[in-house]
Amino acid sequence: MENKSIVNEKAISFALQIIELYKLLKDNKEFVLSKQLLRSGTSIGANIAEALAGLSRKDFAHKMSIASKEARESHYWLILLQKSQLVEHDFSDEIE
Repeated sequence: MENKSIVNEKAISFALQIIELYKLLKDNKEFVLSKQLLRSGTSIGANIAEALAGLSRKDFAHKMSIASKEARESHYWLILLQKSQLVEHDFSDEIE
């Protein structure tokens, strides 16, 4: 049975956007930062899914804090990609 959660749905949507962005970056021969972004951007939802299946409130809080850290890391990679101008892409939508 799947937990319906707005946070979980948003994490899945974000992960799908990150996957599309990763494909674009890879096509533009950017491999290092794109892999970092792919890893952090997709792990947000994985940690939320684990939190929703948590055995205790403490377990839930711990997994959600990891998801929050991964979101902050993803934000960092997006800003770095935007400011470095390694590829021609406006990352404003992803950064918001």
